Amino acid sequence: MAFSDCPFCHQIVPSSELERHADNHFVEEELARDADIAQQIAAAPTTLSSITDWENGKGSGCSTSACGRTMGNEEEMHVIIEKISCLTRLQIRATFYKVEGGLLALLRRCLEMESRNSVSILSDFVDHFQSVEAEDSGWGCGWRNIQMLSSHLLLRRLEAREVLFGGSGFVPDIASLQRWLEIAWQRGFDVHGAYSFNHKICGSSKWIGTTECAALFRSFGLKARIVDFGRNKNDSLLSSGYVGVKRKVDQIYGPMDRFLRGRHFGAPKVDSLTEENSISKDCWKNMCPPNQGSTKRSKDSNMKEKFEVKKARGHQVLAEWVWNYFHGEDVDKCTDARHAFVSDKMPLYFQHAGHSRTIVGIQANQVQPGMPRHYTLLVLDPGHRTEALERSLRENFGWQRFIKRGIHTLKKQQYQLCYVDLGLAHLEEIEQLKTVDSVFFES
Repeated sequence: MAFSDCPFCHQIVPSSELERHADNHFVEEELARDADIAQQIAAAPTTLSSITDWENGKGSGCSTSACGRTMGNEEEMHVIIEKISCLTRLQIRATFYKVEGGLLALLRRCLEMESRNSVSILSDFVDHFQSVEAEDSGWGCGWRNIQMLSSHLLLRRLEAREVLFGGSGFVPDIASLQRWLEIAWQRGFDVHGAYSFNHKICGSSKWIGTTECAALFRSFGLKARIVDFGRNKNDSLLSSGYVGVKRKVDQIYGPMDRFLRGRHFGAPKVDSLTEENSISKDCWKNMCPPNQGSTKRSKDSNMKEKFEVKKARGHQVLAEWVWNYFHGEDVDKCTDARHAFVSDKMPLYFQHAGHSRTIVGIQANQVQPGMPRHYTLLVLDPGHRTEALERSLRENFGWQRFIKRGIHTLKKQQYQLCYVDLGLAHLEEIEQLKTVDSVFFES
């Protein structure tokens, strides 16, 4: 019989029992230590790389302000380091139905065969994770959307692949994600959210939302952002506390010329809503009725973002934000024969009260010259079966009822989006990311 050394207590246990033995260390933490950990970890290193450097002694020459640690929290840091090490090795790969050739490639083909009076832009890759009746039906949509976003990040962003889930390179199951979120809370990310869950979520069927998604990704140094849409800032899902706790919401009054107001977060880098920003004028004219003109894009080397909305009302504000998000500089160059384009942008976590989904793209129809475009969100729902999605797309029959969601179907007053900016956060920026807040757009 093989034996292994427990990374928590160093007890020698049979290898076949190591996972169960290690699980007990996660669930046996005393509540009395939680508050102490939350206070001390707020000043601790906050990226996995910095934690590893600290453990190996590479940070011994740093000052207290630079390393953010004191002798008083060394023991707690070792606890967290051991948890990360153990979870990295013991986490379980999520199972899902793999679509040969990719689900979004099938969707793009179907969009190409539609009417020439539309233009569609969609992300280039995502795996669909469906809720499973015996596992998470009725409560797991948030976790499934995190898995979808993670599948894109792991395949398309090298910097994310190196840090996400301990560098494992795969999407973990829900139980493992719950443990990663608890570790994020213990390291000081989203203290308010951690409090609302009593610092415990592993093994539960509690609903989560964009704040938990952002806290989880931010704990790996990823720049997760939340954008809020609604009629009243005070009714925001974030400020009202979707899980019962108020958080900070920076309000942006729309319509307006710029959606971004300082700090480190905002909206997609797009200078106007006119069609010819990334899709050429000739291409747009071949697909849709002519529009009023064009606007040149300004170059912004430091990737600061701007967003313009003109005369948008209601959930049209959300739709135009999504259009501009996917309508970035790197949208595929078009030809006269194509009217479905691939964006380099990741899918969006799409939250409203009671459910969440993943937006993978958007379609625009120009009905008449000078009139506002009609938008249709392209959405993947964890509640749908992946096999049914694949079959409808391969047969080009009935897929619209699964994926297309017009603005008229948005019946809720408040919606939230979550996405991840490029690059990794360091030093002061990651300390700012511990506080989960959002930008609010009045609609």
